[in-house]
Amino acid sequence: MKILIIGSGGQLGTDCVDILQNNYEIVPIDYPQIDLGSRKSVEDVLHASAPEVIINCAAYTAVDKCETEQEAAWKINADGPRYIAACAATQGCRIIHISTDYVFDGKKGLPEPYYEGDRVNPLSEYGKSKLAGEQETLKCVPEAIILRTAWLYSAHGANFLKTMLKLALSDPARPFKVVNDQFGSLTWSYTLARQIERLLDSSLTGIFHTTSEGYSSWYEAACYFLAKMAVPHSFVPCTTAEYPTAAHRPTN
Repeated sequence: MKILIIGSGGQLGTDCVDILQNNYEIVPIDYPQIDLGSRKSVEDVLHASAPEVIINCAAYTAVDKCETEQEAAWKINADGPRYIAACAATQGCRIIHISTDYVFDGKKGLPEPYYEGDRVNPLSEYGKSKLAGEQETLKCVPEAIILRTAWLYSAHGANFLKTMLKLALSDPARPFKVVNDQFGSLTWSYTLARQIERLLDSSLTGIFHTTSEGYSSWYEAACYFLAKMAVPHSFVPCTTAEYPTAAHRPTN
C-alpha cells in the first residue's frame, strides 16, 4: 500500500512516517514541496505520487495567529483539504484527514464528552477553517475518515508541554499564569499514529473522535507533567478571563 503523508514534518506526521514506513510504501511531503493553497501544486503532487491512501496531517495550528492571518489559515485548513479531496476523488484514493476539537464551542458541562454527532459551533477562525476542511473533504470523498483530536504533544516540534518546560526552566520562581478553566485531553501523537495504522486495514468511514483517555485543565496538565519531570516551578492557576487571547477557545 502506497501512502502519501502530507505534513510529514509536524508532530503527528513525523510519528506516522516512523510507524508506517516499516510496513508500507511511504511518500512523506511537507511545505515547500507542496503548497496547499495552490490547486496545481496539490494536483501535481498527487499525480506524481499516485498514492492509494492520503493522510493529511497538515494544518495551520497557530490558533491566535489565525485571527489575524485568516487568509493563510483558510488556505491550509480549508482550501488545501478541498484540493486534496477533489484530486483524490478522481484518482480513487482513500483519505484520512486530521481535524480538531475546536470545531465545538465547549459549552457542554464536564465531565460530559463531545460525540461525533454533536452540533458543531466553532468559536475561532482556526476552528471555523478546520470545520470547513472537514466539510470539503467529505463533500468530495464521502467515504473519507475524519479524525478529530485534541491537545497533541510529542517529542517533535512545538507543543504546550514543551512550552511549560521551557518557562519553568527559565525562571522557577516566576509565577507564570496557566489557564485552569479550559479542559481537554492531552494526546500523545504517537498513539494517534498507531490508531491511524489500525484504520488503514479497516473499512471504517466517517467522523471519529480520537484522544487519549481522561481530561484535565491546562494548569493541571502542566503541573502533572513538571512533577513527573521533577522540574520545580511557581505556576499559578488563572481563568480564561484573566489570560485574554486573540482567539476564543472552547472550555471543554
